[in-house]
Amino acid sequence: MSSISTPLADSAIMLRRNLKHSMRNPVTVFNSVLFPIVIMVMFVAVFGGAFATGESKYIDYATPGLLVMAISYGLGATATAVNDDMTKGIINRFKTMDVSRGAVLTGHVVVTTVRCMVACAAIVAVAFAMGFDPDASALDWLGAIGLLLLLSFAAGWLTVALGLAAKSVESAGLATVPLIMLPFLSSAFVPADTMKAGVRQFAEYQPFTPIIETLRGLLTGTHASNGDVAAAFAWCAAFAVVGYLWAVSTFKKRA
Repeated sequence: MSSISTPLADSAIMLRRNLKHSMRNPVTVFNSVLFPIVIMVMFVAVFGGAFATGESKYIDYATPGLLVMAISYGLGATATAVNDDMTKGIINRFKTMDVSRGAVLTGHVVVTTVRCMVACAAIVAVAFAMGFDPDASALDWLGAIGLLLLLSFAAGWLTVALGLAAKSVESAGLATVPLIMLPFLSSAFVPADTMKAGVRQFAEYQPFTPIIETLRGLLTGTHASNGDVAAAFAWCAAFAVVGYLWAVSTFKKRA
């Protein structure tokens, strides 16, 4: 077998393993897929009438932010799974089986991406059921899907790094809390310019706001500013590069 096909085959095995673990864990399924839907119903059906977002329906405004929130809610399971592999000696067992080290990390990142995209698909389906009426072309939809894929992949690497750096499974889960909270302190649910001073500046310059605004522009047909688009891709690239380098470095030290 070639030097390229071996890591790919190992990565596919790790992907199947992690998918099975995810499907067998009801807490992971609930937190990753079902809980974002619960949040969506609560914000749109319960609080939506109190939020002033302009002329558009609130569901149209909130859906892009809820898509990003769905991605962030699926990250805790990745961090705990990675840390669990490290602390229980599974990695050492893989080493004796001559499994590619990179495949272990790649498997976690890919299953995170798959899980996040399933959660996003569920959010879109429920949004349509609640009256979501996007004004997006086929090209806009492709752009939105591509950005969600990029964010899921980048956040996956960052989360793997957090899981490897944590000292215990519990602390690994807590390490992802800031990523879960960031969508709530962004323009996901209300425009940033309606917030109080201090919070408004944080919302405007934090990583998820330009990503949400870019998605909102694609799905509503209004198109985001060039600054938001550039910032969205820059933040995703930064997450991916920092997460990858941090994860690989920590893995080499701990494995």
